[in-house]
Amino acid sequence: MTDMENPTQRIKEKLDIVDVVRTYMQLSPAGKNLKGLCPFHREKTPSFIVSPDRQTWHCFGCDQGGDVFSFVMKHENLEFGEVLKILAEKAGIELKRMSPLEYKQFGLLYDINASARDFFKKEFERSDAAKKYMRGRKVEERTIDEFDIGWAPPDGDALTVYLINKGYDLNDIIRAGLSLKSDRGLAFDRFRGRIMFPILNHAGKIVGFTGRILPELDRGDVGKYVNSPETPVFVKSKILYNFLRARNAIRETGEAFLVEGQMDAVMAWQSGITNVVATSGTALTRDHLNALRRLTDRLALGLDSDEAGFAALERAIDLSEALDFTVRVVLTEPHKDAADVVIEDPELLKKFIADAIPAMEFYFKRYLSEKRGDMRDREFIKRLRVVLGKIKAIASPVARDGWVKELAKRTGVSEDSLKEEASRIVVQDEMQSKGAGEDAERPQEEAKGGRRMLSERLLAVAFSLNDFSVLADFTGYFPEEHRRVFELFCAGKKTSGERAIDEMMNGVALLAARVAHAELGELQERLRKEFVRERKQELSARVREAEFGGDEELVEKLLVELKSLPLL
Repeated sequence: MTDMENPTQRIKEKLDIVDVVRTYMQLSPAGKNLKGLCPFHREKTPSFIVSPDRQTWHCFGCDQGGDVFSFVMKHENLEFGEVLKILAEKAGIELKRMSPLEYKQFGLLYDINASARDFFKKEFERSDAAKKYMRGRKVEERTIDEFDIGWAPPDGDALTVYLINKGYDLNDIIRAGLSLKSDRGLAFDRFRGRIMFPILNHAGKIVGFTGRILPELDRGDVGKYVNSPETPVFVKSKILYNFLRARNAIRETGEAFLVEGQMDAVMAWQSGITNVVATSGTALTRDHLNALRRLTDRLALGLDSDEAGFAALERAIDLSEALDFTVRVVLTEPHKDAADVVIEDPELLKKFIADAIPAMEFYFKRYLSEKRGDMRDREFIKRLRVVLGKIKAIASPVARDGWVKELAKRTGVSEDSLKEEASRIVVQDEMQSKGAGEDAERPQEEAKGGRRMLSERLLAVAFSLNDFSVLADFTGYFPEEHRRVFELFCAGKKTSGERAIDEMMNGVALLAARVAHAELGELQERLRKEFVRERKQELSARVREAEFGGDEELVEKLLVELKSLPLL
């Protein structure tokens, strides 16, 4: 492909990086370059530099940089294929010359998902059971239309057959995450008997779905919610449900209301709360928060009011406050979640949001229900240390100091004693990370991101849950021997007849007693990132070899695959 045939190069020749960056932030002259406050981290002195000569940007504060494509990808939290279309439109360049391979990586998956959306909507109109369920949940017709909510019939392959008849190849339908193959090689639908919620990326393209099974079809052997697997266009850790619709409202209100699932977001929106977003099949991540950071630094968290919800809430609070968000907690008890609140009274959720409490106030209520405790009570001291650890996670020194003062007032413990106790928490954590023995070394090994270690730990979590279906979408990231172990466990086998595999199975069973169920989401995300990192290194090395050998066709093919990999 010549430079003129390469759409990326043509766009770079047409667009000035300075003009593009200026649409997102203010720049001022700095010699031959321009400078500004970095949009990717908080700073008071400009360290973000744009070079018109080199058509590049670099931040000396967070040590990130690149070209116009990488800037828009990072700022908009979008994948390369989506940014290619955005910048092509700005440059007035048609993408008709996009190679078939490039289209297959991105555009085809968008088209398949859009066709699936159309199918689900038509099926909803024909399903009395789906309509009855939505009426029971008090979801209005206008809301169903606005969110393109649909229905996946319980037939085994209805969608697959529909898409094949539309001209799509089965392998591409499987790659889009809409179909699966049985052990006998027969194709069947991933989503069956479920209310379907299309998931849009931040550019408005359908990248995946969440399906909620009807209660009367739930036999307890499948998950209540099923999500599309990760694909070249769908990275769960980067996409927030309803983000595109909610952007303006988040800017106007200065706050994002974050809930746990699609139904919560839909019902909140229906009740007039238009700054609502939700995670899609994963816990809140840094990438989610980075996307929100460009709109606001304030969050109201309205997660489920059960133990699992509280665990997710704590993780969301700690991550958000570590990234310097101001966090409030929306308490919906005795209701389980935001959707249940709206079903009872559409105005009640607004009241709960208005009455939301600061995150540290939530921790005080959760761990220190009594204002003053007995300093001889080890349980009280243990709970006090939990709260101190939460305070230490806050990014702002001023906020940390204020909450220590408040904690001292409530407990009767002096500020100096609290600060000394807090310093001991740090020392103990550091000592644990440096300790001897297998358990002490394990976090260090995992910190290196090894796929073997992460895969083993994920298998152990699934073993302890006695539910290996939670790993179904992640086995593609496993090393081969770990996939073997997964398949054996799924088949109910205890041995394989191979010494190395049997030792691994025994190791997983032993480790299962020491893992926490709450690790699941984090381990899945770390494994995905490690797989992508290794794949990028492998492809980069192959590109260099192909360039050295003069194989331009192979170079082009490898670069397309390299660009299709999700950002870390």
